[in-house]
Amino acid sequence: MMMSAQSRATSVVRMKDGSRPRKSWLKQIWGLKILYLILLPGLIQMLLFKLLPLFGLVIAFQDYSVFNGILHSDWVGFKNFAAFLHDDYFWRLVRNTLLLALFNLLFVFPIPVIFALFLNEIRVRAVKRFVQTLSFFPYFISSAVMVSILYRLLSPQGGLVNEVLNSFGIQSVFFMADPNWFRPLYVALNVWQLFGYNAIIYLAAMTSIDPNLYEAAEMDGASRWQRIFRVTLPSIRGTIVVMFILAIGQILTVDLDKILLMYNPSVYDTADVIQSYVYRQAFASGGFPNYSFGAAVGLMQSVLAFVLVMGANRFSKKFTESSLF
Repeated sequence: MMMSAQSRATSVVRMKDGSRPRKSWLKQIWGLKILYLILLPGLIQMLLFKLLPLFGLVIAFQDYSVFNGILHSDWVGFKNFAAFLHDDYFWRLVRNTLLLALFNLLFVFPIPVIFALFLNEIRVRAVKRFVQTLSFFPYFISSAVMVSILYRLLSPQGGLVNEVLNSFGIQSVFFMADPNWFRPLYVALNVWQLFGYNAIIYLAAMTSIDPNLYEAAEMDGASRWQRIFRVTLPSIRGTIVVMFILAIGQILTVDLDKILLMYNPSVYDTADVIQSYVYRQAFASGGFPNYSFGAAVGLMQSVLAFVLVMGANRFSKKFTESSLF
């Protein structure tokens, strides 16, 4: 009894500064063991599929052979990088990739912001939830299904769009075989699939806005448009800036699944991008796959994306005081 009383007394002893004695990190982990067990599968997945594959980037500097392995393949330095930079298709690939990324930035990025602003103004909760759910649904549709729907809508024989054109006396257009239509269709698919999902991020940011700000603006005679531009937009500016920086980091990345599904030789001039070219050359070419070439091009894209993100983050931090870090 004496020992138990003493142990209970010492358990509530405070340090001189008023804080409790610090537990060892092992005891802290053991006390939260259930939470760490829940976290464990995600950490294992990140380790196996995100961190460990980074060591495989060494093959970008090798003439990698599956039979010899990484340890015994010949080193070639920057030969694979030079091969891509001197390729006859290099500038066309860069142009197509940048144009698709630029159109994505111009349309896919701002449309969710605009949609979230209008959706936030709906006062009937049932209608708001219905519209939000309906807009979010395309995110769960696979790229293969979306492209199949697009083919069906734009088919020159029986497609809804061409049926409407024919009713106005306009001849049918084979949209999917016209290189001039590839970029608008690709961007339209991305907008359709992503705008509802991205809008959730901005709607979540809007929920943290103090309602007193809207009440004060309304008492001052601000109209609904003025409240959007004077209260809502400034309040979510930080979120918009962060999302824009992340979009800048993906400026050299396109949705390869959609491109390959929409791919055909008649649209190569506008549809052939860096990722599709690497796929053809490194993985779908005759003979043995050229993994070293694919790794070299992928590493170049990652380094350039990192530079763009750092530059955009620094610019944002300097002029808007909002940044990733």
